[in-house]
Amino acid sequence: MIEHTENQIETGTVVYDPRSDRVGEYRGQAGPYALLRPVGGGREWEAHPDSIRPATPSERLGASVRAANSRSLQGPPEPVRDCAACLDLASLRDAARARHDGSAETDANVLLRRHQRRYHTAFLGLREYTMVLDASAAAEYETSCTECKAGSEAQRHPSDVEEWQRDHTQKTGHTRYRRTFADYAVYQAEVSAS
Repeated sequence: MIEHTENQIETGTVVYDPRSDRVGEYRGQAGPYALLRPVGGGREWEAHPDSIRPATPSERLGASVRAANSRSLQGPPEPVRDCAACLDLASLRDAARARHDGSAETDANVLLRRHQRRYHTAFLGLREYTMVLDASAAAEYETSCTECKAGSEAQRHPSDVEEWQRDHTQKTGHTRYRRTFADYAVYQAEVSAS
């Protein structure tokens, strides 16, 4: 394929990324990569600039239809009355809609939903969740040698990891390790005080 540079593709051009089999709007360069965003907004991804190409009319249409279907299934969030932040975000969305900027409209909806989940959970009848440590699963410790990539398996105690490192150093002379710790957590619905 033809190598594309920032000067050859204008920001906002709809392109096809064959490596991810996705259609997105070109947003610019991110280091050696082209930064693309789904048509209608969403999480950006990096693509190799030498592989992307302008999307065909049918690819552009398909991406637009998927974006429209996604928006219609969710429906736009409604601002909570008397909340200045909700009203500001709704007016940003309305301005984006008026100028036919689907990406900005979607971004405003995402910000409005995020704001509502954080500040209006009880008002909207949503359940509040809290992250808590999962008592049914023990923490795990693990290490790997940065020189040869050998690694211990998950251990229940840090002393087991240290013993593995000591043994590995004696056998190989390697002295640098990457250590990791993992535990498990679950989201639990908060119990209402009523």
